[in-house]
Amino acid sequence: MLDDLADVHNHFLKLEHRYYRIYGKYAGRYRLQPHLTKLLKRTKKYWAWIPRDTLDAAIIRIDAAYQRFFAGKGGSPKFKRKHRYRSAKFQTGYKLEDGRVCLSFKSWDAQSQCLKFDKIWFSFHQHRDWHGDVRYVQILRDSVGEYWLYIVTDDISTEPLSETGESVGIDFGLKTFLTLSNGEKIEAPEFLKQSLKHLRKLHKSVSRKIKGSNNYYRVIRQLARHYRKIANQRLDWQWKIATDLCKRFDIIATETLNLDGMKRLWGRKVSDLGFYQFIQVLDFKCFKHKRHFLQVGQWTATTKPCSTCGHQNENLTLNDRQWKCQKCPTEYDRDINAAINILRAAYDPDKCQTRLWR
Repeated sequence: MLDDLADVHNHFLKLEHRYYRIYGKYAGRYRLQPHLTKLLKRTKKYWAWIPRDTLDAAIIRIDAAYQRFFAGKGGSPKFKRKHRYRSAKFQTGYKLEDGRVCLSFKSWDAQSQCLKFDKIWFSFHQHRDWHGDVRYVQILRDSVGEYWLYIVTDDISTEPLSETGESVGIDFGLKTFLTLSNGEKIEAPEFLKQSLKHLRKLHKSVSRKIKGSNNYYRVIRQLARHYRKIANQRLDWQWKIATDLCKRFDIIATETLNLDGMKRLWGRKVSDLGFYQFIQVLDFKCFKHKRHFLQVGQWTATTKPCSTCGHQNENLTLNDRQWKCQKCPTEYDRDINAAINILRAAYDPDKCQTRLWR
């Protein structure tokens, strides 16, 4: 099914490119979905065995990717190979039981010359109960080749955290992952750096194998499994840090980073720290626990100004971790001073993007 959905994705992406080449504008999902109805009756009848809402979800995903691209929040959608298309969304045609899910598909009956419904049962490990009404289910195939079932419900209830009356500014850094305005510093475990020796060993093993052989794909799966472990370790650690911050502070202010520029200078280091992923996790946690999440604009000066008198230290370099203000006799830690300035700028509506989750 995922391979057929990859064909659907690539077909409509080609259609978008051709439509733009001819008319000079974007077609959009409301032109593509009626066209899908015609294709199912004419040239693409073999797609009809997939539920219609699952096919529509592939088109909606293309439309959402283009909307992010037009808003400057990501690149344009790309063509996908069959093994690179990872997920399928089901809003209808499914039934959930304890540890089992039933999916309904259409198939062509040669004797009766009509479509019939086939029900396929799958077993899954249910690690926790879900609450509320199920909105849709989604099947995901990861890079290792394992399948995961996501059950999305309409239940957003959560136990509210007690208010602390505290606020904090957070400065991101390469030497110290998080520096808080209260002087606390949080170091990142750098899980990728810890696994470099083992990863090099696996990559060498891949290079010695004949491409396409059974041993080649065996080592490729081992490599993908280890990268997945690193990603899971990093994400688990970030969830715990975000939860701890939400328990301690009512207002959390961060800076907006130029991640593309940082990756060009410190590529692997920036990817290992996962700044953007942490901001997404922290944003969600603040929404869940009704905290204020503020982000200071990218061009707001936070490092060079003195947090006491506001004097600009124009001679400050990346190597200067400690500096003393020339105007007032105050000595600063570079990152703590930046975190204090971030918190102060967060209260200025002209310098921050405010998200009030209350």
